[in-house]
Amino acid sequence: MLDSTATTQVQETLDALNAALEAGDADAASRLFATDSYWRDLIAVTWNLKTVEGPAGVKDMLTAQLGHTKPRGFAIQDGEVPAEDGGVTTAWITFETAAGRGWGLMRLKDGRIWTLLTSLQELKGFEENKGKRRPMGVQHGADKHRTTWKEARQNEAETLGYTEQPYTVIVGGGQGGIALGARLRQLGVPTIVLDKHDRPGDQWRSRYKSLCLHDPVWYDHLPYIKFPDNWPVFAPKDKIGDWLEMYTKVMELNYWTRSEVTSAQFDETSGTWTVKVNRDGEEVTLHPTQLVLATGMSGKPNIPTFPGMESFKGTIQHSSQHKGPDDWAGKKVVVVGSNNSAHDICAALWETGADVTMVQRSSTHIVKSDTLMDIGLGALYSEEAVANGVTTEKADMIFASLPYRILHEFQIPAYEQMKERDAEFYAGLEKAGFDLDWGDDGSGLFMKYLRRGSGYYIDVGASQLIIDGEIKLAKGQVDRFDETGVVLSDGTHLDADLVVLATGYGSMNGWAADLISQEVADKVGKVWGLGSDTTKDPGPWEGEQRNMWKPTQQQNLWFHGGNLHQSRHYSLYLALQLKARMEGLETPVYGLQEVHHLK
Repeated sequence: MLDSTATTQVQETLDALNAALEAGDADAASRLFATDSYWRDLIAVTWNLKTVEGPAGVKDMLTAQLGHTKPRGFAIQDGEVPAEDGGVTTAWITFETAAGRGWGLMRLKDGRIWTLLTSLQELKGFEENKGKRRPMGVQHGADKHRTTWKEARQNEAETLGYTEQPYTVIVGGGQGGIALGARLRQLGVPTIVLDKHDRPGDQWRSRYKSLCLHDPVWYDHLPYIKFPDNWPVFAPKDKIGDWLEMYTKVMELNYWTRSEVTSAQFDETSGTWTVKVNRDGEEVTLHPTQLVLATGMSGKPNIPTFPGMESFKGTIQHSSQHKGPDDWAGKKVVVVGSNNSAHDICAALWETGADVTMVQRSSTHIVKSDTLMDIGLGALYSEEAVANGVTTEKADMIFASLPYRILHEFQIPAYEQMKERDAEFYAGLEKAGFDLDWGDDGSGLFMKYLRRGSGYYIDVGASQLIIDGEIKLAKGQVDRFDETGVVLSDGTHLDADLVVLATGYGSMNGWAADLISQEVADKVGKVWGLGSDTTKDPGPWEGEQRNMWKPTQQQNLWFHGGNLHQSRHYSLYLALQLKARMEGLETPVYGLQEVHHLK
């Protein structure tokens, strides 16, 4: 039965919002919002990824932006019916702005707007050629001067970057660079993706052989081409590598392999970059207007130095350099770290017959994979969710509609449920001496990921090996190396033929320092984190991921990355920002990210 009361309430709110916006009355619009409320905007109104809080925040944003972006025409989305549950009315909405069209999600509580998500989906006059605008592909009839698709692609490959310059250069050809490259291709933005590997997908193929996706398939689709229905729930790394290689071809990306950036410099006068590239031994100079660093959310490998490393007679590798366990059967291996990579590497080494010791330096959040799927992701990303009409696109929007300020409040009960469901499992880990945590506020894995990008493991089997004592556990800080192994701060000596430093990665702006300059890296500041003032995520509060997918303090420099879900979802908003600038549209940015931390 249709909830006519909910529909009426939503329609009245939207009518009032439209009237206020049309009148240019930011104050009247802000009064429609609850005292504790949140408007999250994905480039529609702010040309930024920005969340404003409370009526005062809404008023300030609209006062600055109404005259430029002109949001209007808010309506209930066709085919959707608002619903009330637990005192909260939820409605899918559509709207338009001066530049484009969008959709989003609104929640009402006590007759006022509690949360509002507005996301731009397309630019007027620059829509993607899909659906009814699908290209013909061939021109029927006879033409002596016909150019075939293959000839056009060959010509583009030979000229772009040489006689013609790309508008955008993306540094990094993993899933982030590939997803963004596909978006820009469909929007007609001349783009080159640069990657140092031999083939697309080698970013995955080159990692330790047991690596696989820990997120389920429904969470991991790329734009435009979804994984087939028989794709495994958790894809192994080499299968992902092959998929990415196929994707670059069928999406017609200008993807330069064996291409490494040696330097990049921005010219304030011309508003363009000079990017020097070693392309398979040939130096090529590119002059794009926009430069995107898609070098991975985790940034540069964090490779610590310890006294005595030079005297160690064995092998030392960072986890990013570790190819797998095959050479270490029957050998003693020490893995420093206790997060995802450390667990995966330890388990694979154990399977091969190595004598493995994990060094846990700080507490770690553990959640079992099947439990995370059932409780944490099932409502949005699962076969059941799809059957219930929750498409990947809808799931992305539902998740995006929960403001970061209150997201942990939704996460805490879920992780309490996980803790209760797997109580015996956690008791086993604690008995083995493993130090567990659930995040600073008990909000679990995803908040840790958003805040710091580390500190957790999605268990796919290694934890049981620790419980059973098959993977040995040592705790403490590494003090030094000697000829035969590692010495911990309490004097414990661990013999080793191989030491794997699963010590994580630094901020992405470390790549900006290497490729451009330390001055530019400092100008941009820390990349990633919310400013939650929790462990490894210092305040002040930002409300969005620092410097990701949005304008930075360095003109025409952007950062793109994250997991497959984020690469898919946020690549749209970054692509639209770049397209709008290429076409000379007015893009006044509200709330440009301030710099509080340099790293």
